[in-house]
Amino acid sequence: MSTSSADNAICRMDAVTLAKRIRSKELSATEVTEAVLRRMDVLEPYLHAFCTPTPEVARAAAKAVDAQIAKGEPIGPLAGVPIGIKDLVATKGIKTVMGSKLYEEFIPDEDDIVVERLKAAGAVIIGKTNVPEFGYSGVGHNPVFETTRNPWNLAMTSGGSSAGSGASVATGVAPFAIGSDGGGSVRIPSAHCGLYGIKASMGRVALYPGCRDERYPGVSSWETLEHIGPMSRTVADSALMLSVIAGPDPRDRYSIPAADFDYLEAAQPSSLKGLRIAYSEDWGYAAVDPEVRRVVSEAVAVFEKELGCHVERANPGWRSDAGATFWTLVAADTDLTGMRKLIAGREHEISPHLVDLVMKPWTGADFTDAHTQRKAICNTMWRFMSNYDLLITPTLAVPPFPVHMQGPEIIEGRMGRNADWLCFTFPANLTGQPAASIPAGFTKDGLPVGLQIIGRHLDDRTVLRASAAFEQARPWAQHWPALLDQLGL
Repeated sequence: MSTSSADNAICRMDAVTLAKRIRSKELSATEVTEAVLRRMDVLEPYLHAFCTPTPEVARAAAKAVDAQIAKGEPIGPLAGVPIGIKDLVATKGIKTVMGSKLYEEFIPDEDDIVVERLKAAGAVIIGKTNVPEFGYSGVGHNPVFETTRNPWNLAMTSGGSSAGSGASVATGVAPFAIGSDGGGSVRIPSAHCGLYGIKASMGRVALYPGCRDERYPGVSSWETLEHIGPMSRTVADSALMLSVIAGPDPRDRYSIPAADFDYLEAAQPSSLKGLRIAYSEDWGYAAVDPEVRRVVSEAVAVFEKELGCHVERANPGWRSDAGATFWTLVAADTDLTGMRKLIAGREHEISPHLVDLVMKPWTGADFTDAHTQRKAICNTMWRFMSNYDLLITPTLAVPPFPVHMQGPEIIEGRMGRNADWLCFTFPANLTGQPAASIPAGFTKDGLPVGLQIIGRHLDDRTVLRASAAFEQARPWAQHWPALLDQLGL
């Protein structure tokens, strides 16, 4: 086997397999790390997935894992497995720019809780993945770094705000990556890149310093909405990561006690017979691209005809202006005073949509009204979910669209706001329910489409079960972007 074919075999392995082979000494951590770093070097000129690669950090971590194994010392469940860390997630000693010139040279003095846990489990950090500025949009361009591209079509966005995480995992630079999700930012790039991504219930994965550290305006935003979660090529890989990063921490006042189920066990395919599923194609009001409707409806039929679920078309029934409620709550979670001071005189360096949100003359009534509307949405949802085990929707209203847009203005022939394509993702952030995006299929143009599975309050287990059952019925991990063949990868 040549070096390149050996590299390709490693880079196409899932995390579960890599962890087993490193533990059994079939592969060394160094061997795996060098393979993915070589792949990164080849792909970065096309994808721009990594804003801050960390090859020396990775090599040192891999060497430490190999030394532990050689000495017969116990190793963690992710020992030697490469991972990308979203650039909104703090990494001690590694630049965390967050796509903003305001933090262009920022190096955190502590790791995020999830990074602490990943390091303790032996994961090898290969770099920071690109994001839009402070994560305030669902795409992958910012004022500092090159724009992240979709590996299925380089003219298209990979989605965001976990843009680089999506592009990197879809091309096998790492088997999984950390994403964060304040309004869909794990699920959006997962849908656009043909990946599995899950936002566990609010509080399952503790966050700090992200959203919590008052010293850093912008970093301290999104506290009542944000989640951190895995993006991977398989359900089992996401479950493996959750088994490491989930759990409470006193630094996060929203964190909840450890789950009463095993994540890896929940991700094993099992019978869904008799499960009650609501299918909402468009919330009853949203414009949805016809190709998305087709692909998702065909995937939903698998749950009914092959997996034995009772599927009923039904809509929760909230008002169509929930997007305005969401963005008002984002503003309420933002350190407006701190951000305005940072931005003053530098408006030309900042993303226009972020300047508009921060500088808008918000009122106390705006914020209290939004909190009241959030309560109404939450109450509507729990009442609706009392009749169903799961709610299925498209993940996004559109397939991937060209880069350097915030979103399409026309969907299904209807004019709208450029955030309307995100209408399916943010409600689960308002309610805190578990939600996953699974690959549902492809458009006629060969672009990935995601299907969203939303569970009842704290019922992450059923979301994982349903994801694994669909994966078994309609496997997706064998699909790779044509770009890899074109580059000999």
